[in-house]
Amino acid sequence: MQKKILLTDCPDSKGLIAHITNVCQKNQLNIIKNNEFVDHQHQRFFMRTELEGCFDNCTLLEDLDFYLPKGSSRQLVSQQRKRIVILVTKEAHCLGDILMKSTYGSMDVEIAAVIGNYTILEDLVTKFNIPYHCISHEGISREEHEDKIMQCIAPYQPDLVILAKYMRILSPKFVSAYANRLINIHHSFLPAFIGARPYQQAFDRGVKIIGATAHFVNNNLDEGPIITQDIAHIDHAHNVESLIKVGRDVEKSVLSRALQHLIDDKVFVYANRTVVFK
Repeated sequence: MQKKILLTDCPDSKGLIAHITNVCQKNQLNIIKNNEFVDHQHQRFFMRTELEGCFDNCTLLEDLDFYLPKGSSRQLVSQQRKRIVILVTKEAHCLGDILMKSTYGSMDVEIAAVIGNYTILEDLVTKFNIPYHCISHEGISREEHEDKIMQCIAPYQPDLVILAKYMRILSPKFVSAYANRLINIHHSFLPAFIGARPYQQAFDRGVKIIGATAHFVNNNLDEGPIITQDIAHIDHAHNVESLIKVGRDVEKSVLSRALQHLIDDKVFVYANRTVVFK
């Protein structure tokens, strides 16, 4: 008995749920869980179906194609561990959170490697018996540096590349190499507090909430499809240092939740937006 996930993304039309579930029944597959959503603005239908049974993938997808309208996308995903590569600079909080959760079982993901442009986090990573590669950006162009990183990533064949506070702007070439597989975390002050020292800017303005956003990376800085967001309430008693501490807690929580949604194949990307099933 196998378990797989059917992901359907197509123009909305009448009877889609009935057609898809009938095809599953015809192929003698049991539906364990089903979620669907219609974006009425874009007239787009999304459905995530957890199935169990004996699968003939080609027959199932061919049967679905008979009923799905033109412009549809469907895929059958095996429930297996995702492989990730993590890119870092100097900050340890997001990286450390993922390392701990993957090591002690609360996140079922394989960390294939960590790549940084400094050696600062190497000791932390090697304590978890995970390869760490330091690829310095100093003295070389951005293109050369990114080429070295992509060459380092390639043998690991990751499902996802995670920017765990990786603080370098990526080129369109790099982004396109990992389209809809490159995940970033940043503070949610943008664009109000863009640029250097965002927490100092936020403190100077007397903000009452701070937050973080996990999103797919595209060619517009910090404007890719959003996966998860969260906030924390603060008050006048917080100084810059305590803002940073609270902000880091929110950042690691948001990135962890976004990664878990992707591990569970619960995210659809379209029109610079996402559908994230719970």
